[in-house]
Amino acid sequence: MPKSSDVLGGRLPLVDPSTLTPEQQELFDSVTANQLPWAIDSGFEIRTGGGRLIGPFNTFLRHPEIALRFLEFAAAESVHTSLTDRVRELVIVAVGAVWGHGARYELYAHKILAARMGFPPEVVQAVANGEVPGELAADERLAVRVTRQLLTQHRLDDDLYRAAERTFGEQGLYDIGAVMGQYQTVCTLLTMFQVPAPE
Repeated sequence: MPKSSDVLGGRLPLVDPSTLTPEQQELFDSVTANQLPWAIDSGFEIRTGGGRLIGPFNTFLRHPEIALRFLEFAAAESVHTSLTDRVRELVIVAVGAVWGHGARYELYAHKILAARMGFPPEVVQAVANGEVPGELAADERLAVRVTRQLLTQHRLDDDLYRAAERTFGEQGLYDIGAVMGQYQTVCTLLTMFQVPAPE
């Protein structure tokens, strides 16, 4: 019977840190310095006890030259966004909701993050189930609706666009699109390689 660490890569074996190429080592060091402290502080896992990266980070090691730039984009998006942390987190969970089971690692991590922001677990689960809970603030509901319509219908109705533009402005709409694009990439990789969440 395989150990849990043997299956955490899904279709990809977990990369042994002792076998890294120089490019992979640069990415590994960046993740260890930047994402690992954040994950530890937040309460979700991004590596095994043996030091192998899991979740999307193991997939990133397959092409570190692109992944490093992707993480630079992700850092810029999170630092320069005009969205509140709460709205941004709900957009991320709403993206994962559209991807469903394939995005179980993304939902695992971001349900934890959303709970740390004060969202009740049942509200976060409702968003993860594709709902727009009435308990959310008006701007939060609007962001979830925009995300869901764009991802499920590939359009944004004029009325919904105008309401979102009044609430978030043009820059805020761009920022919703940027964080959606970031997590669409993550969910694509997680789904393609069937990456599970830790138990």
